[in-house]
Amino acid sequence: MSRVLVTGGAGTIGAAVVRRLLADPAYEVRVSDQRPAPQWMREGCEVHTGDLRELEQARTAMAGCELVIHLAAIVGGIANFHKLPHTLTEVNNGLYNAVFRAALDHDVERFTYVSSSMVFERATEFPTTEAHLPDCPTPRSAYGFSKLTGEVYARAAHAEHGLPFTICRPFNAYGPGELPDPEPGIAHMVPDLIEKVLAGQRPLEIFGSGEQTRTLTHIDDIADGVVTAMSSPKGLNEDFNISASRELTVAETARIIWEACGEDPKGLRLEHLPTFEVDVPRRWPSVEKAKRLLGWEARIGVEQGIASTVQWLRERTDRVAVRSGRSQTTKPART
Repeated sequence: MSRVLVTGGAGTIGAAVVRRLLADPAYEVRVSDQRPAPQWMREGCEVHTGDLRELEQARTAMAGCELVIHLAAIVGGIANFHKLPHTLTEVNNGLYNAVFRAALDHDVERFTYVSSSMVFERATEFPTTEAHLPDCPTPRSAYGFSKLTGEVYARAAHAEHGLPFTICRPFNAYGPGELPDPEPGIAHMVPDLIEKVLAGQRPLEIFGSGEQTRTLTHIDDIADGVVTAMSSPKGLNEDFNISASRELTVAETARIIWEACGEDPKGLRLEHLPTFEVDVPRRWPSVEKAKRLLGWEARIGVEQGIASTVQWLRERTDRVAVRSGRSQTTKPART
């Protein structure tokens, strides 16, 4: 049995990764996160709560762990890229410095770095293969640059010290667990749009023309892809796009969400608000490498995944409304 450290394990993707690991008797799980871990996680895992930017805390979290999945980072919607560019760069680099050093000190068997589709922010090849990265222009956003920096750390630690690594790039994660945010663009598109439809916003506000494309990938598929890549011998010192394969415009996604919320398809009207400076026009990855080397592919269709997300958020919103007696706010959706 191998012990796995999941940094950022209390987040949306992190919790999905932890659930996937706990379902496999081959793994024991330790979570490191400064956010409160839910009860089910505290019952099934060891929990570390220190600041992983501090080297001694990173060493303590990693002690006795053969495997590491590094998810801890400042993330969020498109507004975070513009509102917190220095903060997210400073925090994420602080995490890299300590966590990669601790991994080297403990001689871990595999360090799995969870990167982001934003490293392909300025991609010119579609569908975008992993091999496109060296030719892809550097991301303009601080977030994209920061996530790319983590990939450089992984490769550098391998080149100089032999650190065994795997890089996974999730694309447009969504699913139960992520909440909308009162400020436009802080959360991601799917929870924001669901909340606005359920709150009765008419017309439905989105950023930009709606012709931007995304490849929505359910968090359970992402979790399975990350664990599969981590555990496969063929994933050693490789990078993978962990994504569904269906490219959808933001407007098409809005329609799927509208109908999943039980609204009349004929009643959808969109209001197009000015978008942010960095709003990726197209995001469509190739998933052939993961399929070929790992035998992995996403299995949860968008309609099915969004329906389950609507149900989860509707139930949670109803509970919050009953407790607080307050109405929900509405806002533009992050793309």
